[in-house]
Amino acid sequence: MISTALKHYKRKEIQEAIVRAAKDKEIATRYGNRGFGKRPDILQYPRDVFESAKQGATSFHASEELWNNPLQLDVSLARKQLDNLRKGWDLVLDIDCAALEYSRIAADLLFKALNYYKIKSVSCKFSGNKGFHLGVPFEAFPEEVAGQNTKLLFPDGARAIALYLRDMIKTELEKKIMALEGKDLDKIAKRVKLPADKVTAYAKTKSGIKIKKLNVDAFLEIDTVLISSRHLYRMPYSLHEKSLLVSVPIDPRTALTFDKSQAKPANVKVSDYRFLDRTNIRKGEARQLLVQALDYQVKVYVKPKEERVVEVPEDAIPEKFFPPCMNLGLKGLKDGRKRFMFCLMNFLKSCGWSHEQIEQRVRKWNKKNPEHLRPSILEGQLKYRKHRPEVILPPNCQNLSYYSDIRICKPDNLCKKIKNPVQYSKRKIKYL
Repeated sequence: MISTALKHYKRKEIQEAIVRAAKDKEIATRYGNRGFGKRPDILQYPRDVFESAKQGATSFHASEELWNNPLQLDVSLARKQLDNLRKGWDLVLDIDCAALEYSRIAADLLFKALNYYKIKSVSCKFSGNKGFHLGVPFEAFPEEVAGQNTKLLFPDGARAIALYLRDMIKTELEKKIMALEGKDLDKIAKRVKLPADKVTAYAKTKSGIKIKKLNVDAFLEIDTVLISSRHLYRMPYSLHEKSLLVSVPIDPRTALTFDKSQAKPANVKVSDYRFLDRTNIRKGEARQLLVQALDYQVKVYVKPKEERVVEVPEDAIPEKFFPPCMNLGLKGLKDGRKRFMFCLMNFLKSCGWSHEQIEQRVRKWNKKNPEHLRPSILEGQLKYRKHRPEVILPPNCQNLSYYSDIRICKPDNLCKKIKNPVQYSKRKIKYL
């Protein structure tokens, strides 16, 4: 890996392309199995790339956000301080799938969806392994929407767009994958290395007949979890440690015909296609998409039907009766911590836990997270919940912006019979 990295990053045109993409971005350098170097960091000069490679650097990663001074970033900064530092944010859609064939289809459909909204500044790059990144630069968005400064709509604005586009292409994505594999669900399961029942869903026809269909959510994601403040993506022309391939920019119109051989270091040339190209952008061309996505989020995700007052058991339900999603989340999370804390607090209260018990358990959980939630967030949520008298259920299991997105949805046999995590615990304690 080191020799490959040295040979690749020694190329002047590669150095220049990486530094060009690093402007106003927080940069993190990965050193193989040693992990990432210091954060925050920046790349200013082409020679910095090769000097890092000589120190063992294998890949370079950039923030989705644009900063006035990335070196002023710190984990202790409050939300308002981050907002003051942020210049803007780029939309980066990360297609994650075990099969490149299916990622190609998703990339093509996303490109067409963005074109439907007349967005011309769409760029694309191979992730370096089995997926693609599609990007829309911040300059394509309006300065404000619904009276809010757009630069402050991160990560919420970017996440809303990702969720909206994911739902927009889902039906067509399922159809195209099924057509590619001759409607053979077993073949699809084998290709993505999952049991057949995991990729199978059921639907009813108008006449009430139950039929099998593809559950594409089980193996292909347009990642929304990773859209979070200071999240990083692999930079264009950066190597991938596992595949030893290059995250190479491509013409998004050619995603369906992309072949991994194009990403072999020896074959890579710096092309005219730039990821997040900031030249010739029509300011505000992505306004309609952003507005539509924010409206859709309010209708579908922000106000779920399951938010209703529930009957609370007299005695608090012990942890041994918790569903798999709660048990997995309580082990600590790298991403999705704020969303899980929201689910956890509502879950515990619905299970009869007192505020003191909830506070103690939430603090214990936060210590297990690789990166702790900022004190301002933790204390603010605990204080808010303490003075909220009503008991509200956590989101239902099928609400994809929570358990599935956080990657803690690992259902057991009982999960198939319930719609909400609280229902799981109530049934389990009743059975025993």
